[in-house]
Amino acid sequence: MGRLAILAGSGGLPLRLAEAVPEAICISFAGVPHDLGVKAQEHAFEKLGALFQALKAQDVTDVVMAGGMSRPPLDPAAFDSVMQELAPRLLVAMQSGDDGLLRIVIDIFEEQGFAVKGAHEVDPSLTAAAGIMAGAELVSRAQADAARGVKILAALSPLDVGQGTVVEHGQCLAVETLQGTDAMLGFVAATPEHLRKGAGVFVKAPKIGQDLRVDMPAIGPETIRATHRAGLGAVVIAANRVLVIDRQATVELAESLGVTLVAMDL
Repeated sequence: MGRLAILAGSGGLPLRLAEAVPEAICISFAGVPHDLGVKAQEHAFEKLGALFQALKAQDVTDVVMAGGMSRPPLDPAAFDSVMQELAPRLLVAMQSGDDGLLRIVIDIFEEQGFAVKGAHEVDPSLTAAAGIMAGAELVSRAQADAARGVKILAALSPLDVGQGTVVEHGQCLAVETLQGTDAMLGFVAATPEHLRKGAGVFVKAPKIGQDLRVDMPAIGPETIRATHRAGLGAVVIAANRVLVIDRQATVELAESLGVTLVAMDL
């Protein structure tokens, strides 16, 4: 891998990667929050040509996209010549869902000569091999719920809906949508007691065919807290295909709250 640039969004992942690769160039975008401080070089989405030039001038060969990044409002009047040329492709992709947009973004960076890496390729310790990470082995009921959750996500994958679902005693309580994991688990927590049977399972996995270099599913300590608040007994993630942010804290919190955390070959 040559010199790396971290294209940073919100959350702890960009900082984690910056710590893992201290020599990396850190790039932030106007209007997108980040935790990199003055270390980040800020660019505007409207001026992708200037970004490409800056990366090449600093001998960047590889880029990794990390952190949350909402679709920004764009000002066509501020487009540089490169962005003017790319805008029609990007605007069409924005209408096709996250997967379609991300595929176009990858294509654009590769056309500029950059190799697009996944966060797990930059720091392999971010994912987990199959096995129990916290808590006890899943009982048969939880295993069945996890299996049903996997089937639900597989069925929804062609629709580009989400990367998570909650199943409790065979019933689907929620599916992750644009609002994200925290919103989904909050919805489960608010479900009336007469509809609950307890000890449900939250399943997190990438969509079928998803390019894991960008938008790989992720969990962290807050995921465990939200799972516990939702009255669920376990979190099941796809082994080697889900990022575990702040792994030690995530595992310790799961142990302390009695939430089983398991990585499985899904």
